[in-house]
Amino acid sequence: MIVLGVAAGLVILWLALVAVLWVQQKRSGETVDWRAVMRLAPDVVRLIRRLVADRTVSRATRWWLGGLLVYLLLPIDLIPDFLPVIGYVDDAIVVVIALRFAIRYAGMPAIARHWPGTPEGLRSVLALVGAAR
Repeated sequence: MIVLGVAAGLVILWLALVAVLWVQQKRSGETVDWRAVMRLAPDVVRLIRRLVADRTVSRATRWWLGGLLVYLLLPIDLIPDFLPVIGYVDDAIVVVIALRFAIRYAGMPAIARHWPGTPEGLRSVLALVGAAR
């Protein structure tokens, strides 16, 4: 049951990221690259994993991001995930806060170096967290 809840949470978080990316690309007048949209959430997870493994990133930042990954996998949340929509808001907020922290303390060069996706995807993530390049 826990695995199902975690999987559902990741799918809903991914759908929220997809919606944000789609709206952002429509506002900028660009066509929507659905391949990039589909890769956004997995790219964010890979970015966090890579930052955690990077010894050049400060230990405190790596611990913070590792804690983020653990928090997202644990069934214990500030707002229970079984509540429709708002149950996953806390997860999205924690991800945004952690990414802003990583950008501030690991630096944009580390973020750019470890980003596994497209440049457009990175721009979208940075816009989502309010750190547009």
